[in-house]
Amino acid sequence: MVVTVTISTTNPAVSCAWCGKELVLTGRGRPRKYCSRSCKQRAYEQRQNVSGTSIPAEAVIIHPDRAAALRDSLFELRCAAEDVATASAEGAEPDEIRVLCSELVALARTIEKLR
Repeated sequence: MVVTVTISTTNPAVSCAWCGKELVLTGRGRPRKYCSRSCKQRAYEQRQNVSGTSIPAEAVIIHPDRAAALRDSLFELRCAAEDVATASAEGAEPDEIRVLCSELVALARTIEKLR
């Protein structure tokens, strides 16, 4: 799995390149990439672990158990999306679809935090 981070100059809110925590740019100096020294250190260690290998430097290496949990979360997200599609196709009430969409967004936000 390859994760890339793009820092936008038009949006003052960016995410930590390691943990994904939202950062607020002050507009002074170079934009921050990490929320803390700890995240900066973990990113450095990750780069050192993959240097000299065929693994891309921006790759994220995760434990097999974490990968399995991520697959399970993605399955849950797909099921929630299918629930919204089914409810919409069957003419569900807007309130019911709104609840299903809220659950879908909550799941997506949880999964979005890779680390």
